[in-house]
Amino acid sequence: MKSKIESGLFGVAIGDALGVPVEFKSREKLKENPVVDMMGFMSWNQPPGTFSDDSSLAFCTAESLCKGYDIEDMALTFVKWMQEGYWGAHNKVFDIGGTTKHSLARVVKGESARNSGNFFEEDNGNGSLMRILPLVFYLQKENDIEVIYKKVKEVSSITHAHFRSGFACFIYVVYCLEILKDKDKFEAYKEMQNVLSKFLEDKKYNPVEIQLFEKLLKNDIWTYPENEIRASGYVLHSLEASFWCFLNSDSYEKTVLKAVNLGEDTDTTGAIAGGLAGIYYGIENIPEKWIDNLARSNDIEDLAYRLSQKI
Repeated sequence: MKSKIESGLFGVAIGDALGVPVEFKSREKLKENPVVDMMGFMSWNQPPGTFSDDSSLAFCTAESLCKGYDIEDMALTFVKWMQEGYWGAHNKVFDIGGTTKHSLARVVKGESARNSGNFFEEDNGNGSLMRILPLVFYLQKENDIEVIYKKVKEVSSITHAHFRSGFACFIYVVYCLEILKDKDKFEAYKEMQNVLSKFLEDKKYNPVEIQLFEKLLKNDIWTYPENEIRASGYVLHSLEASFWCFLNSDSYEKTVLKAVNLGEDTDTTGAIAGGLAGIYYGIENIPEKWIDNLARSNDIEDLAYRLSQKI
């Protein structure tokens, strides 16, 4: 189990670190000068191997889960990151999403994590999707899909409480759980669609919301042309882009490079796609030079070990 957790955590952080220097660059610019390796400075003026808030909050999620499932503790761990740079690549915060910032400010004032998240339609950035992967390991032995949905929704809602954000996280988690059963990634994708289809049968969710996920739930996302795949900070774009990159690549390296070279929210697309590719291809297939160059490599390895002891 430790190696799966390790490959997931490193998968997220390396994808993130590859994307940090080119965040906000356009796809056109990156086609002229694509990312092929770890770089530094540029967009955020950070040294090579620096991961962003995406990985920091994923690590905070994992850190909290080492003590068991407690969303109040998880929210306070996120606050510790925001205020002190806890689990920051260099122990400081250089980027934070607006929805995350406003939600955590409520936790600081004493609001429960059950009510802290922003829940308007415009609050559907990718800030909960980027940190959800560690929950997959905690839920790996859970067979009740209703319990899985409830917990994913709770963890997303600490910051992102709109249905769309929680449901995007749910799709991602269900797919990861299928991958962890050692299935081929296309087989796992079809099984995710089956699980979701059954789950939705007796639900009365807003059909307009469910329809937004049609590309992923009814069609084969990998068959879409690149120009129909966006990689902005909108949660639906991030989810579609990460699945598309993963299913259209045959290695960890190709997946994350494809993801960051889509442009726009490069670090987050890299992190979300990197999590999928990490758990699928395994730690032994992540380039060693990237692991060595990543900030806090030893701490991440230790976190993976501690989480594996608890679940």
